[in-house]
Amino acid sequence: MLGKRHNVLAGAIEGGGTKFVCAVGSSPHNLSWTEFPTGDNPIRVLAQVTDWLNEQQRERGALQAIGIGSFGPLDLHPGSPTYGYITSTPKPGWRNTDVMGAVRRAFPEIPIGFDTDVNAAALGEYFWGNTSGLSDFVYVTIGTGIGAGGVAGRQLIHGLVHPEMGHMLLPRVHGDTFAGVCPYHGACWEGLCSGPALLKRSGMLAEALPPEHEAWALETQYIAYAVANIACMLSPQRVIIGGGVGNAGRLGQNQFFRLIREKTRAALSGYIASPALCEEIGDYIVPPHLGDNAGICGALALAQIALNDS
Repeated sequence: MLGKRHNVLAGAIEGGGTKFVCAVGSSPHNLSWTEFPTGDNPIRVLAQVTDWLNEQQRERGALQAIGIGSFGPLDLHPGSPTYGYITSTPKPGWRNTDVMGAVRRAFPEIPIGFDTDVNAAALGEYFWGNTSGLSDFVYVTIGTGIGAGGVAGRQLIHGLVHPEMGHMLLPRVHGDTFAGVCPYHGACWEGLCSGPALLKRSGMLAEALPPEHEAWALETQYIAYAVANIACMLSPQRVIIGGGVGNAGRLGQNQFFRLIREKTRAALSGYIASPALCEEIGDYIVPPHLGDNAGICGALALAQIALNDS
């Protein structure tokens, strides 16, 4: 079961493919934060992160714990010699980076929680967001990459490593010959639907893409295929979709989610006999209650849980 949180002053780090967000506070309501471009120099970025946390500690008082939610893939096994590392990432410069070690060296005396950025976002929604009363749900982020984290039986999903749902293979829409952008799999979900995929497919960023552009029809169809797969494999009570592309740009979030819901229901063809996937699908596939703050709030929760477990 997800542990009790201590509402104490803690540091939170959300490491994303585009930027690192850092915050200090005891709840989502009193956070001070800043951000740094992720770039391709992890030594510099992690030094900026730890320097800022130390500055905040001098101004606001001693941090009791730190939580880190990072892009991956990650080594999350405490007994492993590379525990706390980003491992086989396609992100230039970040392969085999000891993220947790860099933070541990700067703050050797306090508990540190470490997990994927999407598991952290799921945790943020679990404690402060859009999952009241739910024991099983999935959080998807669609941005620089695609990742998904989840809670099953009120536990974060880990297993062999951690979920990599963004790299599931999907059926191709008839006539779509786009090769995809994933360096590992080409046309996996991330390769077809991430922000860089939309840019390469259309020549425009998601926020500039006109509502009538055919890329939106393909984007929402592939997301629907993925959500249908998730519904069949994990049977979550809700699927939350966030991230930069999830904000839907000029298409508008209402239209974006309406299309995904309709296409998910069509993809499932009535096979799962649950009102949640039929007449109540508007409450099943939803944006995050915490918006773009789900990840950093989840990192704060990771810190508070780490303190509880220490």
